[in-house]
Parts: sequence; structure tokens; C-alpha cells
Amino acid sequence: MLILRSLFISLLFIFLPLQKAGAEVAVLVHGYLSDAGTWERSGVNALLRQAGWHYAGNLSFSPAGLVEQPVSAKQADKLFYTVNLPSLATAPAQASWLKAAVDRISQENPDESITLVGHSAGGVVARLMLVQYGKGKVDRLITIAAPHLGTDKAIRALDAVDDSGMFGIVKEWFVRDEIGDGMYHTLKASRGILFNLVPPAPGTLLFWLNAQPHPDIDYVSVIRSGGYVIAGDLVVPPFSQDMNMVPALRGKSKRWLSYQGHELTPNDGKLLAEIL
Repeated sequence: MLILRSLFISLLFIFLPLQKAGAEVAVLVHGYLSDAGTWERSGVNALLRQAGWHYAGNLSFSPAGLVEQPVSAKQADKLFYTVNLPSLATAPAQASWLKAAVDRISQENPDESITLVGHSAGGVVARLMLVQYGKGKVDRLITIAAPHLGTDKAIRALDAVDDSGMFGIVKEWFVRDEIGDGMYHTLKASRGILFNLVPPAPGTLLFWLNAQPHPDIDYVSVIRSGGYVIAGDLVVPPFSQDMNMVPALRGKSKRWLSYQGHELTPNDGKLLAEIL
């Protein structure tokens, strides 16, 4: 009887199909005044490809809903996607669209966990999505130069387009002359996301977000720092980029230092390939 049972089990191992190893999946989230193409233009995508990652496509949004632009790389073991969010919209609005994109990617990769990678405001949007909607299949969040404790640049931008008061018209004229009509209208149109990125204070998004329970996943903070040649990040201070400074995440984030400015560069692709 034992011999027959052993033979039966052996036959099962021979004839049952082997489980395919799951792929690694990363989703790249751009920041304010940016789009999905920034990962390509900066050279990040090229360095990820060199490290064996395959671009699986981009997900964007239209009045008709989610639009997927796939490429033929979905049988690879390491896949990365980009998303095209409306970067002038509020962080909660962007988080809801990001959730829809991540759900679609999860459906296409049902057996794999997902790493979210957010640059600048994209890191805040990704973290907000996790807090608002739960982690789903996301098991890691990597943020690059993200203003988790806000940035004074958001306050300055809001002040620049605040044309209220007795001398508002005069102020508007001077500001338009300084930054141009195009940028003035862009800042006016993005007041919502700018409010979301001011330093935490009662009534602000970051004050609320940073006190909320966060999912039990891995957190990685890529922090910009200065050096002998470069001044470092002039948009978001280094302490604000460290998720360990968030009350709800204190001591839970790994830190990686990157000696460069705020914008993405090929070095971020090299660093991401190492972290991923």
C-alpha cells in the first residue's frame, strides 16, 4: 500500500504542470508639472532596461476612462509600467486615478506583488493611495525626493498667485511679468495640489496623512543630498524626503542617499535597479 501511494505521488509530480515563477512588477509615478515621459527622457528607463527590466506599457486617463498603451514585453520576469496622471489635479484625485491604474496592472499580473516608485509629488500621491485604499498587491513603496513633510516652494507658489486684497491687481501684473503668463496660469490652475504639498499644519493634507495608519509594507526613501560640486535638492529639503520623519512611519523606512538635484537623472535608474 505504501509503495502504491509513493508511486501515485511521484506520478503527480511528473504530470502536473510546474508553477511559473512570478514576475517582479514596478509602477513608476511621476511628479508635479511632469508626465510619464519623464522616466524615459531622464534616462531612468534606459538604465532599468540595461538591468534586465522590460517596459510593459503606460496607463493614462481620458474622458472615456483608463487608457492602456501596452508593449510586447509581458512575458518577461521583470516588468515596469508608467502612469500618466493629471499632475495639476489635487493629490486625492491623482490617488484615485493611480488606484485604478494599479488595479488594472494587478489584474494583468495576478500572481505578482507590486512596487510603487514615486518621484517628488508622485511619492506623496502613491503614499496617499495606499492609506486611502489599502495596499492591495503593493508590497513596497520607493519614493524619490518626495515632499513627505511638504516644501516651502509650495507656499511661495501659492503666495505668488494670490491676487486678493487691495493691491492684488498690481501684484498680479508684477508676477506675470516675472514668471510669464503661461506659468502664472499653470500655478493658478494647480492651487489644489500646491495646497496639498505645504508643510503639515492642522487642516492640511499632509498633517492628516502623516498621522494615519499606514499599510505594513516595505518603505524606501531616496533622499537627495548636496556635495562639493552640487548644492543638492533646492525644491524639497532632505529631511522632508525621509519617510522616517513621518510620525506614522518613524523607523520603518530604509534610506538611500543620492547626491544630485531634484530632477530625475540616469543615476536614479541605476539606483532603482539596485534597490529593486
